[in-house]
Amino acid sequence: MNRTTPLPALAPPSVDALVEAVLAGEHGPLPSELVATSVFWIHHGTRLAGGDTTYLNQYVLVRLGGSFGGCAFEAGEIDPGICRDSCGVPLDALLRGAPRPLRIAALDAYLSETRPHRVAAAAGEAEPVALPTGTPETRAKARDAAIAGLLDIDEGARVGLIGVVNPLVAAIRERGGEPLPCDFNLKATQWGDPVTDDMDQVLERAQAVVATGMTLSNGSFDTVLERCRSRGIPLIVYAQTGSAVARAFLGSGVTALSAEPFPFSQFSAEETVLYRYRTVSRA
Repeated sequence: MNRTTPLPALAPPSVDALVEAVLAGEHGPLPSELVATSVFWIHHGTRLAGGDTTYLNQYVLVRLGGSFGGCAFEAGEIDPGICRDSCGVPLDALLRGAPRPLRIAALDAYLSETRPHRVAAAAGEAEPVALPTGTPETRAKARDAAIAGLLDIDEGARVGLIGVVNPLVAAIRERGGEPLPCDFNLKATQWGDPVTDDMDQVLERAQAVVATGMTLSNGSFDTVLERCRSRGIPLIVYAQTGSAVARAFLGSGVTALSAEPFPFSQFSAEETVLYRYRTVSRA
């Protein structure tokens, strides 16, 4: 598949609606005509210098043509055998019946292939941001500063952080925001701030929300999207998981996006690029 497709004029109301639109050919070629060439699995751990938090992450990735789609998932949610069983499978079968992380990875691969982030950047739709060569700490700080740079907030604004990364907590504070951290796996930030697992409470108090692409994997993205829509507050998504999926909601709940396609920054010490999108108008 060697084509690009502009974003449709109307954004879908939910992730499931986006999947149905893709299956119907509204975003490009019919997925039934495409095959997932490769499906692979990454499990890794990271502890940044000076921190006491070990991040344990699992990803499933789908290769489609010249693009990759990725989705993080919780430990034990799927097993490595899914790679053997899913490579060479028509893409529509993965979008219809695969476990949710693999469905999101397949959807991300499809949307990344029909409209690569680099093509969107060349068209002026996204801003490429180079993450410098260097240590994990250097690259993480640059990445999280780029994400925080999408925040347009007043001093002291409460910023809901759905999915906690310590350098991003610091970056929000540096911009004058008051982080409201929420995560299902962490109890406290590096600085001892309590981390709640009550997402509803955070969404009610926040004046702006920054959410990770992991919300696509665990099924909470639609809830975050709808609450931010109904309250009329900014929603910034920072996405390794589903970066092209989150892009489909720009201007319809998502106000800004930091999209980081595979290979992700933590898997390289060389310069890589993420893409920053800001709200686009919808008909």
